[in-house]
Amino acid sequence: MNNASFWRGKRVFLTGHTGFKGSWLCKILEIMGAKVTGYALSPPAGPNLFDIVRPDVNSAIGDIRDFASLLAAYKKCSPEVVIHMAAQPLVIQGYREPAETYEINVMGTVNLLECVRLSKSAKSVLNVTTDKVYLNRERRKGYREDDTLCGHDPYSNSKSCSEIVTRGYQKAFLAESGIALSTARSGNVIGGGDFAANRLLPDCARAAANGEKIVIRNPNSVRPYQHVLDTLFAYLLIARRQYEDPTLAGSYNIGPQEDGCLTGAKLADLFCEAWGEGAGWEHLPANTPRESGLLTLDCSKIRRTLGWLPRLSLEEAVKAAAEWYKAYYGGSNGAADIVTRQIKEFALHGIKTGQGDLFE
Repeated sequence: MNNASFWRGKRVFLTGHTGFKGSWLCKILEIMGAKVTGYALSPPAGPNLFDIVRPDVNSAIGDIRDFASLLAAYKKCSPEVVIHMAAQPLVIQGYREPAETYEINVMGTVNLLECVRLSKSAKSVLNVTTDKVYLNRERRKGYREDDTLCGHDPYSNSKSCSEIVTRGYQKAFLAESGIALSTARSGNVIGGGDFAANRLLPDCARAAANGEKIVIRNPNSVRPYQHVLDTLFAYLLIARRQYEDPTLAGSYNIGPQEDGCLTGAKLADLFCEAWGEGAGWEHLPANTPRESGLLTLDCSKIRRTLGWLPRLSLEEAVKAAAEWYKAYYGGSNGAADIVTRQIKEFALHGIKTGQGDLFE
C-alpha cells in the first residue's frame, strides 16, 4: 500500500496541518521521509495534538482565506502532492457562524485550487470533504459517489459546494495540465488527540477522565465511525495512486466495514468498556440544532478501484483511542510516543491482514 519508498523525499503541501487529523498525518509523513510544508492557523489554545506530537514539518501559519499568504507558502514549497484539509469542521459551529463556515470551506478551496492552477508543480491533489456532502434522506442504503450532493446544514452544504468547486477546477483547468484531482468523503473519524467540543469520543474521554457521567445528546443516531489511521492511509493511497495513474482521479467514499456503522449509544458502550473504572453514560437531550439520525456510506468504489480495506475494527479503534486519552489525562509524558507507536503497530496490522508492509 502506501509504502515509504514513494513518499520518501516527496514535497507535500498539507493545509490544516495543525488540526487533529493534520497532526496525525504530519507524523505519518515524517516517519515515511516526506518533506512536508503545512499551512494552517496556529494550533488552538488549550490542549492540542500538534503541540503534543511536535512533528518535523515546515509550518507556515496563515488563514486559508488569505490568498496572498497561501500562494507565497505554496510557491515556496513547490509541492508534488497537495492534501487540502483546512476547514471549519463542526456542524454546530456551522449553525452559529454560517457565513464564516462558507468563507473557509468554499473560498478556502477556491484559493487552494488557484494556487494549484497558477503554479502547476503538483501532480496529485486531494480535497478532503466529508460523508455529509450527500442529500441525506436517512435511508439504510449507503450513499455512493454518484448520489446527489446537497448537505442540509451550513457545514455540510459548504462541503457540498467545495465538491462542486473541485469538479469545476478539474474540468476547466487541471485535467488539461495533467494534474490529478480527487475528493475524499470520509465518515466520522476517531482517535487519540481529538479535543473538539461536541464530538462524541472527545466528550466521552473528558467526562471519564473527570470521573463524571458521559452525556450523550443523540444516542440513536447512526454514523460510520473509523479510526483516524484507517482514514489517513486511505487519503495517502488515493494521492499516491492518482500520482502514478491520473485516470484514477475522482471522488472516493472512505468508511468502515458494516460493524463500524452504529449508534452513538453503542460507541459510548465500547468506550466505557475500553476505559473501565466504572465509566458510564446517560442520555441528556441538548438544545442544539437537529442533526441527521442516519448516515451510511457505500465504500465499494475505493475497495474495487484501489484495493483499500479498513484494517481496524471499531472495537480496536475505540481501544486505541481510549489508551491515548488515558495516558494524556493521566498525566503521562508518553502521549506523543503512543502516536508514533500506534502508527507503526497499524502498519504491522496491515501485514497480518495481507495488505503489505507500509514502511518497507
